[in-house]
Amino acid sequence: MPKVWLITGSSRGLGRALAEAVLGAGHELVATARNPAQLADLVKRYGNQVRTVALDVTNEQAAAHAVAVAKEAFGRLDVLANNAGYGNVSPIEDTSLDEFRAQIETNLFGVINVTKAALPLMREQGAGHILQFSSVGGRIGPVGRAPYAAAKWGVEGFSEVLSKEVGPLGIKVTIIEPGGFRTDFAGSSTEIREGRPEYDATVGKAARFQRTYNGEQPGDPAKAAAAVLHIASLTDPPLRLLLGSDAVRFVEQNDLAKMDSDRKWKDLSISTDLEPTAAPTASLLRP
Repeated sequence: MPKVWLITGSSRGLGRALAEAVLGAGHELVATARNPAQLADLVKRYGNQVRTVALDVTNEQAAAHAVAVAKEAFGRLDVLANNAGYGNVSPIEDTSLDEFRAQIETNLFGVINVTKAALPLMREQGAGHILQFSSVGGRIGPVGRAPYAAAKWGVEGFSEVLSKEVGPLGIKVTIIEPGGFRTDFAGSSTEIREGRPEYDATVGKAARFQRTYNGEQPGDPAKAAAAVLHIASLTDPPLRLLLGSDAVRFVEQNDLAKMDSDRKWKDLSISTDLEPTAAPTASLLRP
């Protein structure tokens, strides 16, 4: 049965691949972008199957409007894909607070904003599926991407809480965690700065790798879109889904290292509990 989708950041990257897959599968779509003119070809090809909407995900009124378009055009909203986002490369010391705020505003508060706009409609429907595009950077700490990672870790926590609150209402939540895919995310969408010489072995190395890695990523956007489309068709989807062999490898290594560290320091962790109160003696219990 066709579903009604709303995808943020539909003009390029994984968002564009997902929009193409959704429409190709016969679903109805509200495709959003800061500049909806970039989506004109979708309208030309799919006609009334798609609506395009200008959306800055940080704008509360714009988010509400996008959801309203879904309801007015198609009668409901079944799947929200919070995909819009970006991430630059720079050392923490050389990243201004304004840049921190800008990345966190888009990558975290944008997700919160559009999610909150969709929740009343999904709650009234008693059904819906929210796909939160996080990143492998939401599970590990990628050098040089502190604002992006801070936002994506926030998306992970926000979405895990969300799933517990709205699950009983019939609304499903899945956190999508891609690794490297052959989109322009690491190219024209990313500003890369090595920073000062003291960070050459860390952020500088990461920046140089990012430039050579662009166009060499192992992930196929079309296959990622097909996987997301499959997840959206399930009655019992996972809370988290890694995308790409690199994402699986990095997260496994990172999680095992965390478990090893937790075991190593377990006794010290437990030692911070209050001492158990001694049970009263029999003599003290007598009247």
